[in-house]
Amino acid sequence: MTSNIIVVDDDQDLRESIVEVLIDNGFRTMSCESAEIALQKVAIEIPSLVIVDNMMPGMGGMAFIPLLKKDYPSVKIIMITAFSTIDNAVAAMKAGADDYLPKPFKRDELLVAVRLNLERLKFEQQIGAPGMDEAFSCLANEIRRKILTTLFHKKEMRFMDITRHLGISDHTKVNFHLKKLKSNTLVAQNREKTYTLTPQGEKMVDYLSVLSQRISD
Repeated sequence: MTSNIIVVDDDQDLRESIVEVLIDNGFRTMSCESAEIALQKVAIEIPSLVIVDNMMPGMGGMAFIPLLKKDYPSVKIIMITAFSTIDNAVAAMKAGADDYLPKPFKRDELLVAVRLNLERLKFEQQIGAPGMDEAFSCLANEIRRKILTTLFHKKEMRFMDITRHLGISDHTKVNFHLKKLKSNTLVAQNREKTYTLTPQGEKMVDYLSVLSQRISD
């Protein structure tokens, strides 16, 4: 099932535009014209992500966010606002927002933010699995990230092919990082001494790809 997203904005044209973009890209989406109505809908079905406007009649985004996070801390929240300042962005994050989009934003900017936050949610849900916290630590090392992305594109490689592709002459260094990746079940080695990504390793590469796209934008 696709992720459930709620769009909260009193501006009907913008609200409907966001919903249309999300539905066209395969997201199950509903909309609310107020934060009060959104809280009622969340109580019926917990969404994966909420996109909420900052300034609305009645309860605004800044008041809505901490209320939502208090009862549903795992739900990702993207704040949108026409009043884009550093202070507003900091305030939104302090209130509990996971991301921040200044108006007017482009269609692709919206989609990148949505996909990134849904990827974050997916991985956070997996952290509770045995060893996931250690697996995430592998992403902090550049050589390990390169090994993962290389195996993703090449599908399978032998040890010497990996070292040549990375341009690293110190074989012990590459071997060390491969062992780390294997111990965290991100990389597997078969009887022919060929390395491949595990399903978990493929998920890590997907996360890196979304994160890289978000940073470059």
